[in-house]
Amino acid sequence: MAQHNLLGKAGENEAVEFLIKQGLTIRETNWRMNKMEIDIIAQGPGMLLHIVEVKTRTSDEYFDPMRAITSAKKRHMVNSANAYIHYYQLQCEIQFDVIILIGHEGNFRIEYYPDLFVPKLRTYR
Repeated sequence: MAQHNLLGKAGENEAVEFLIKQGLTIRETNWRMNKMEIDIIAQGPGMLLHIVEVKTRTSDEYFDPMRAITSAKKRHMVNSANAYIHYYQLQCEIQFDVIILIGHEGNFRIEYYPDLFVPKLRTYR
């Protein structure tokens, strides 16, 4: 496995542990359907689903990892969440979170951005 894939996997494992310590239950990791994917799907109290994007970097010295959360990435997160909800026929609320991990396996700095954005509603005419 490539080095960046190993770092990403270590970051996702650390993010899972972090969310569990926050009192969330992990429903899925690396959920995929066609071209849609969600890094982590966690459940909070009631039926609040946390759709979590994880970004792992060795350093933020030259590039702010939050810049990777573009409008296209947000759209992808929303579309993937909709696919997940429809596939499992869930009635729930959704929260979109981002976890950024900076460092190396066993020594990450975690930045958690809960409820980072609310998707725009689509209206049809």
